[in-house]
Amino acid sequence: MSTNISKEKRENLIGKIKAIREYIAAAPQDENTGNLLTYLSEIEKDIKGKKYGLVFEEHRESIDDILATHTPVLSEDTDLLIDNGGQMNFLIEGDNLASLQLLEKTHKGKIDLIYIDPPYNTGNKDFIYNDSFVNGDDEFRHSKWASFIYKRLSIAKRLLSHKGMIFISIDDNEVYSLKFICDSIFGENNYISSIVWKRKRGRDNSAKWVSKAHEYLLVYANRKENCTLNYLELDEETKKAYKNPDNDPRGIYRMLGCWARGTQGGVKYDFTTKDGKYFSERLWLFSKENLRKLDENNKLIIRGENIYRKMFIYENKGKIADSVWDDVSNAANASDEIKSIFNNIAFDTAKPIPYIKRIIQLASSKNSIILDFFAGSGTTGHAIMKLNAEDEGNRKFILCTNNENNICRNITYERIKRVIDKEIYSASLKYYKVDYVPISDKLYYEYADELLKHIRELVELENGVNFKGNNEIAILLTEDEVNAFVSDEDKLKVCKKVYIGHDVLLDGNQEYILEQNKIELNIIPEYYYKELEA
Repeated sequence: MSTNISKEKRENLIGKIKAIREYIAAAPQDENTGNLLTYLSEIEKDIKGKKYGLVFEEHRESIDDILATHTPVLSEDTDLLIDNGGQMNFLIEGDNLASLQLLEKTHKGKIDLIYIDPPYNTGNKDFIYNDSFVNGDDEFRHSKWASFIYKRLSIAKRLLSHKGMIFISIDDNEVYSLKFICDSIFGENNYISSIVWKRKRGRDNSAKWVSKAHEYLLVYANRKENCTLNYLELDEETKKAYKNPDNDPRGIYRMLGCWARGTQGGVKYDFTTKDGKYFSERLWLFSKENLRKLDENNKLIIRGENIYRKMFIYENKGKIADSVWDDVSNAANASDEIKSIFNNIAFDTAKPIPYIKRIIQLASSKNSIILDFFAGSGTTGHAIMKLNAEDEGNRKFILCTNNENNICRNITYERIKRVIDKEIYSASLKYYKVDYVPISDKLYYEYADELLKHIRELVELENGVNFKGNNEIAILLTEDEVNAFVSDEDKLKVCKKVYIGHDVLLDGNQEYILEQNKIELNIIPEYYYKELEA
């Protein structure tokens, strides 16, 4: 059973007010004691009342209790390593609150794009809280969901880079609560859009009220002033408007007007082309200098008294995204995608690849790090690999999911593996599991050695590398490991980079050997478990 923290705090305050009131009531009464009793009544009323905005009963999860007495660590399942070149990607199995705490050690301020598809809290067995489904008749259903998502989004905010953005899929059940939560965490001024996605084709005539065919996609920036959304590629219908009737060697183009009409504004002047064609004073869309440049670059077309400019297709940045997406695949397509990989396994809540690809195209560069901490069937990883193959990108992904019904191992991982094999994608993957080291009632030195065993995974995660079977990089966490390394001539010949623990001191000879062999030295940061040392 979850603990209603807000209710406990409120009842505790009311109990204290009651004690104060009883004390005052027992004292000699005068105008001051009367005023104090009035003030206490007002305070009590304020505590019991609601404020503007999202008010929810804060709840504690079982993972909160675990994290209060344990620190999370990562352990690799080395048997599941996929080594197929390209970027190193990561799949983390475990409660995503613990995964996010670990990512805060390795990726604070480094994630360019976060996409998540959290449980929608429909009351129909889609949202598990403390190992139990939250039913529709649970009076704290919305508070539990709000507590659940608030904690995770708070960490997600700290993971975003200065130009990072987050996209969150949601439906009617929690979209309004989510908007309040995101305004609180990311700031209302960093809100970008609520995109409507048409997830279902056709109409359900059996619906009681309205045939529901859409979901939402909330978009927030970490810092809006630093962010931009990319333009979308022109669709085939738009491309048909580009022609090349005069066989211009620069390619196909559209003819666009040059003077302003209606509310377009403009600059008033007369103009004579380089060929002597005179146009009387009128409102032009460009400055006279820019119109002259178009003329000099043979980008003007004269048709009688009309003048047009050539807009070449290579000059078109694309089209800006709108807030209604009815032109990408729907939920049925997503289901078919899963079935094609797993031979008819049903996965009704998955998002289609074109939908995720559009998000990535809008909000990432070719070298972005992308996080999905509700990874589900792994569509985000699949879409990133597909897009990298199409545009020669180097995007990297980190996927986090629990292993309920073996989804992480049997679905998420297996999908990535099968897609890499089938499409021959240049991509690699490491599989980590979240474990826990008990720290309650212990001093740091009593469990420091246990934490040291899991430093390798954090270094790999932060730097996107793989130490296993890779002779070009090495990790040295103790003085004995350093001594053994600098004494091994075979390793020194091929190694290019070493990561050394921050508390391991090299002597002059060891530094000289690394320098002579042109081995790059990287000090492993001490911030991984710095908060525990105190």
